Amino acid sequence: MKKMIMIVGCILAVLAAGIYYYITLPAINIHSVGFWWFIISILGVIFLWRLIRANFSNFKTSGQQLYMDRIDASLSVKITGGLLVLALAVFFIGSVLGSPIINASRYQKLLTVEEGDFAEDVEQADYNTIPLLDRDSASLLGDRKMGSMVEFVSQFEVANDYTQINFQGKPVRVTPLEYASPIKWLTNQSKGIPAYIMIDMTTQETECVMLEEGIKYSKSEYFNRNIYRHLRFNFPTYIFGDQIFFEIDEEGTPYWICPVKKFNIGLFGGETVGRVVMVNAVTGECVDYEVGEVPTWVDKVYSAELLMRLYDYSGIYVNGFLNSVLSQRGCLQSTNGYNYLAMDDDVWVYTGVTSLNADQSNVGFVLMNQRTMATKYYEVEGAIEDSAMNSAEGQVQNLGYQAAFPLLLNVADEPTYFLALKDRAGLVKKYAMVNVQKYQLVAIGDTIKGCEENYRALLLENGIISADDVIVEEIQPIVPEVEVLTTSGIINQIYNLIVDGDSSLYIALEDGAKETHYYWINLTEGHNVVALNFQVGDTITVSYEATEDVVRKVTFLDKK
Repeated sequence: MKKMIMIVGCILAVLAAGIYYYITLPAINIHSVGFWWFIISILGVIFLWRLIRANFSNFKTSGQQLYMDRIDASLSVKITGGLLVLALAVFFIGSVLGSPIINASRYQKLLTVEEGDFAEDVEQADYNTIPLLDRDSASLLGDRKMGSMVEFVSQFEVANDYTQINFQGKPVRVTPLEYASPIKWLTNQSKGIPAYIMIDMTTQETECVMLEEGIKYSKSEYFNRNIYRHLRFNFPTYIFGDQIFFEIDEEGTPYWICPVKKFNIGLFGGETVGRVVMVNAVTGECVDYEVGEVPTWVDKVYSAELLMRLYDYSGIYVNGFLNSVLSQRGCLQSTNGYNYLAMDDDVWVYTGVTSLNADQSNVGFVLMNQRTMATKYYEVEGAIEDSAMNSAEGQVQNLGYQAAFPLLLNVADEPTYFLALKDRAGLVKKYAMVNVQKYQLVAIGDTIKGCEENYRALLLENGIISADDVIVEEIQPIVPEVEVLTTSGIINQIYNLIVDGDSSLYIALEDGAKETHYYWINLTEGHNVVALNFQVGDTITVSYEATEDVVRKVTFLDKK
């Protein structure tokens, strides 16, 4: 009976450990905090079980046997307790030995920072290649696009990734769809997730990219196809980063880019990236790379948060740990935000650099490459980003617009904050340019071109640039090549609505096959709909953009 209880207890313990592992997915690696807690938890349970057995032996047992049982139980308790104490000691000592308190100089050298020349490294602003939208605005566009996809909106939602990458030479944000609920997962998981959203950050064009074969490996899967579980079962010893990134290659194939942590100091200190695992989101195929061998189309290896943390180590511990706490001589840190720049087909993280005194001024800024970790520091004194945002908002305080976190641009060889001013609905209404060194110089414009013209005129007025620099080249808007189709039909319904402040006309049109399609006309673009005097029952001809949108945008219309 005693043996049977022991066997059942072992089976239950193994089962509990297996369930714990399946849910928490700790890496089998001495550098993993989760692994140590897994070991400590198991030893703790065994210790308590042995302790209870040692103190509550079967008193019906004969004296000699009871004595031997208690000796065995006591020895077992000591061994298990010793192992538990040893594991806790190693965990504690490893944590202390890897802390900045005794390794400040090693932390300071984790990131190599080079001096850069702003006018040389950062090219003059090209508004056809810089991202004019921030993440929040991209999220609004993604949600609106999803709302127009009638066949998907009840089954899927837009995931919250919105990874900014360079795709075929232009900055875009990409994010997959995800299952709307466990029930929707159950009914759709055999085919996978059919599409992802791509948003052009310069033109605001939003596209739902359909896939020939659905995404089978994602964050919204529940069992073995969950991307984290798929990674763990294929790489049980790898410690993956806190973030994995959804990206697409130059052909539009979706991948998960999964950085693998590398600890350079003690057991848990000095985190960087040592390897990268790329997972094909459709097939689940995994490719393991050294961090320096990652394909160049990959943009996200180091997260912005990790790069900023490494830069803070470099700036704060420049004169040791005690100096960073006491006198803080020469200590620098990143500001409280960041943005992205696209340069040389890579994505660079931008953030300002300030002292530890929080004095609302920058001593410079850094650009950090998210693929290679290359970091350049630019010594440019000026306003902190928050001050620039407040200055821009002050120019339109009567409208109540809020400034997005700025981009850093080169305008007439002047470091310039470029900000979008948004209304309470999150829509971009105006643009602002703020001089980094003289943040009281603020220019506002309804368009990017108008904003830059006002800004250059302001710089000329204050003697910062010459008259030759005031000439602004015509900014040609990017017009995506969209096929235009023409059809005719009978009007079933007509609606006149106001959308985003523009007057629009929506028409339900029945074609020759008795199928009804929906069209919309932006009346602010010059369509003389009133003069044509459309009515329900009229036969009309429309030309429309051949996109995947359920409601088609009209480019030309007339009575047949």
